[in-house]
Amino acid sequence: MDDHSAQIPPLQTFSYKKPENLRNGKGIVQLAKSDIIRGRVQIVKEGGENNLHSHTGMDGFWFVLSGKVKFYGPGDELIGEFGKHEGILIPRGAQYWFESSSDEGLEILQMAAFEKGVKVTRNDVSAQKFDPNSVAIEDIAVIR
Repeated sequence: MDDHSAQIPPLQTFSYKKPENLRNGKGIVQLAKSDIIRGRVQIVKEGGENNLHSHTGMDGFWFVLSGKVKFYGPGDELIGEFGKHEGILIPRGAQYWFESSSDEGLEILQMAAFEKGVKVTRNDVSAQKFDPNSVAIEDIAVIR
């Protein structure tokens, strides 16, 4: 084994299955992650992100798997409504919040890319409406 291959992290494979019982109407399934990227699926029965906020050091890629979602910016201005196989990229520093906008319930893929050397922080513009620690995160990544 050469020095280069010793520095390569292991490959990660994963699968996704929607959780059956969400405790608080929202859940997150961790798919895979590294030091520069993370993939999750958020499942939202109703509502969504609870307040206007932004992130430093992290770009967010959102892709609807099922249901519909509305993304909002400052002043609750509608950025866009997205259905199955549509989405949005939220660059670091941009203020946003989102909510499920259909009776079907929302399943949305969230990919986050992290800027090297920058501390990632969540910057709340308004008060949070619920405890984010109450959202269950299930880690289902399978490393083979």
